[in-house]
Amino acid sequence: MSFKRYETDDFVVSSDSITSTLWSTGNPTLTEFFTSSVQAAGSSGNFYLSVYNTGSDLINSLPQFEIAYADVDGSGSAYYNTAVPGKSPSLSTYGQYRALILEDENKSFTFGTDNNVFTTPNFWVISMDRARYKESLFPGSLNLILSSSTGTIHLTDNSSDVKVNTFIGSSRVYQLISGSEGSSGNIANSGFVANSGSYGLVFPELGTILLNPSAISQSIEVDAVRTANSANGVNNATLYDSIALGKSFKLNSQETITSDYIFTRARNSEFNYTQNPTFISGSTGEVIYNNFINNPQTYITTIGMYNDTNELLAVAKLSRPLIKDFTKEALVRVKLDF
Repeated sequence: MSFKRYETDDFVVSSDSITSTLWSTGNPTLTEFFTSSVQAAGSSGNFYLSVYNTGSDLINSLPQFEIAYADVDGSGSAYYNTAVPGKSPSLSTYGQYRALILEDENKSFTFGTDNNVFTTPNFWVISMDRARYKESLFPGSLNLILSSSTGTIHLTDNSSDVKVNTFIGSSRVYQLISGSEGSSGNIANSGFVANSGSYGLVFPELGTILLNPSAISQSIEVDAVRTANSANGVNNATLYDSIALGKSFKLNSQETITSDYIFTRARNSEFNYTQNPTFISGSTGEVIYNNFINNPQTYITTIGMYNDTNELLAVAKLSRPLIKDFTKEALVRVKLDF
């Protein structure tokens, strides 16, 4: 084993944006949706409904996203204490997302842009499982079908229709509109709903989609129950049923992979002699095989990277041994992703 110190110009840093399907099935579109009766009946079921990729073995299945309902008045779910009206899971969810997104407890959520902006007291939340969306959702890849007995709507974000990114608080946001592949298809209303704004809001970095019940109910008559002190989970199940009936939820994830390229150079005069003790006589210290004296050959198989305290930090294995002698030079590019 021989050592050589890397020089400054041996290091190059590069970043690449990697896009992949969001779902654990490996398919770009999720067509089957399952829930757990245990989760729904548990304490977490008061706040959200987990959606899985399979229903055959929920012990080994993986959650794909969660559905929640938020209401500024606390309607649509049961009160924590009937003596304290309005305090319910839906109110807690509304406060959670108001703090996360609006960053101001006095603001309200609005859907739409320009002259078609609608302020709503309630909304549904589709929150992607953290392991699914990695760094962010990939704009333009969202295609969600919601269905009911009265019709179907195809929803996407408007990332292909807008020229400048917009933000709510510190979060980048797109409007959820009627269309596909990030565009409304240049229809007259740009995918919005009259008097209701957009169908929702999409926050790529948060892995979160907010859906506007008013706009959805106008299109397919699927609406949230806003009765005070309602049963928990009713509104979550309503949106789940519409998604399951639509049988199509396409979405990709996106992440930036930073790569450190390390160029390892073996010049013609370097790394030609082996340090294998079997090549040396134990009694005299002489090289046993004469042809390794004047015409040595070695095979490079592994590159180890050490720090100044001689600690091994990384190992790179070559796909095949690389022959080395005085007539050859080698340049091996080592790529470290992090």
